[in-house]
Amino acid sequence: MATWGCTGIVIVVALMASACAGSGPAGPTAAPQGPTVSSHLDVLEAGATTVQNHAPAEALSIYLSGFHPLKQTPSHQFEAHHFCNQVNADFMQCALFDGNSADARLSGIEYIISEALFEQLPEQEQAYWHPHNGEILSGLLVAPGILEQADHALMRSKMNSYGKTWYTWDTRADGESSLPLGEPALAWSFNRLGEAQPELVHRRERRMNIDRAERQRDRRDLVELANPQAGVDALKEAFPGITEPIPGVIDQQRTEDSKKNH
Repeated sequence: MATWGCTGIVIVVALMASACAGSGPAGPTAAPQGPTVSSHLDVLEAGATTVQNHAPAEALSIYLSGFHPLKQTPSHQFEAHHFCNQVNADFMQCALFDGNSADARLSGIEYIISEALFEQLPEQEQAYWHPHNGEILSGLLVAPGILEQADHALMRSKMNSYGKTWYTWDTRADGESSLPLGEPALAWSFNRLGEAQPELVHRRERRMNIDRAERQRDRRDLVELANPQAGVDALKEAFPGITEPIPGVIDQQRTEDSKKNH
């Protein structure tokens, strides 16, 4: 079983300021209606910046770029910009935005836990948590703008982890809402190549100079760390005939069934 030590996180945080190439801005795709901020509010904001405590927000120092489908409607897919705080070796919390520019919209949250914590959850609760090995080993999940060895160390530390993601605002280009309306929606992960909409991935590659296939090749050594995970096959039927397996990404239930049959 791969351990979830903080070594990779320390490396990433230490190098965050050392390499910024490849983290090009991604702006929001929907904006709330309303007048521009008044000069009076500008003054209040300037004062707040000077004297108020922003420790919780400042702790969101790890930046990840990835993609999510909604679990109930997998064709509804998002590019997700995660700004995260590694609380301890087993728990990370992230604010999700629809871009990485100053005017990006807060679109959801994600909590990330280790395999050890996931296995302690009751079965009913586990159904909310998606597996991460597919995102990592496919190269879909990246830490933009940091050195290659730091990105690799971070992804190694997240092997066999799980995420619980809720979207509260659909800000996609084809979305109709300029406000966060309705109920939150549970998101999932991609566990086979071809599940993520190609144009969604290609747009990020062009804008942020990120080669998914190259990242996948660079992470081949992480395959040996991969354990079977729950939820890998949760959306299998939603993407018939257009996907291919990701080496190392195996559904836990399928593995258990195979052992029973032999």
